[in-house]
Amino acid sequence: MQLLHLVIAVKTLLCVSDSYTIRSSVSWAVTNDVVDEELDTHSDEAPAVLVDNIGIWKQAYPSSVYRDGSEKKPDQKSKSEDVSSASRVFSYRMEEVKAPSSVPTPPPHEDTARVARYMAHYSDWGHLATISTQEQIKGLPFGNIFSVSDGPADNSTGVPYFYVTPMDNTVTDLRSFPYASLTFSEAEGDFCRKQVYDPEDPRCARLTLTGKMVEVGPDELDFAKEAMFSRHPVMKKWPPGHKWFFMKLVLQQVWLQDWVGGVSVITLEEYFKATPF
Repeated sequence: MQLLHLVIAVKTLLCVSDSYTIRSSVSWAVTNDVVDEELDTHSDEAPAVLVDNIGIWKQAYPSSVYRDGSEKKPDQKSKSEDVSSASRVFSYRMEEVKAPSSVPTPPPHEDTARVARYMAHYSDWGHLATISTQEQIKGLPFGNIFSVSDGPADNSTGVPYFYVTPMDNTVTDLRSFPYASLTFSEAEGDFCRKQVYDPEDPRCARLTLTGKMVEVGPDELDFAKEAMFSRHPVMKKWPPGHKWFFMKLVLQQVWLQDWVGGVSVITLEEYFKATPF
């Protein structure tokens, strides 16, 4: 009797699993309507380099949801066609990332200019605040997360570069009012966790760079590409239809809190003279 119950449970589980798909190890129910909608209306969002005779969506969905009868049934699927392919749809080889093998220990907190350059260089992303043009919050602050780079791993400039699309609300904001503040937190890495510092603890440094966001000109376009793509190689696969372009933040103020007892406003001369290495 126990064996019979076990067989029934296994069959039930297999039947239920036919209506699920796996993306990046997260599962959810899929209906034919959802499949049709993504296949029909979102195909232009697939990176061109990934669209082949198999198709990007066929990598993400099991063959059981296809209308094409020529596709293999789940029980005919070869071992090489496992679900891990779905998690690789927007992935990249880690060896492509030209980054240091390990992030060095932060400079002493009293060396504020070096701390600021250290954070600007070793942070992979930051929080960009703009003045919103969205109708419901027009004129109010709006924050967004962006991947950034101030240069390749061995060449820090202190100037943050961005790879953005006109479809982003933040870019719309910047075209109306080009000034913004970019904030980094030392909590992004392991230092604060190892020291058991809360992200709001003043010893867990935070850096805010304020200035004007401008489009990168032709004379430094090659450097901007190297800066961004060497640190974020997956960007090269992003859909070209989104009209990506490069921007940078021309600094006007460097604000840092990296210890108790107040904040430091670092002059641009001190900031650019310092080195993160």
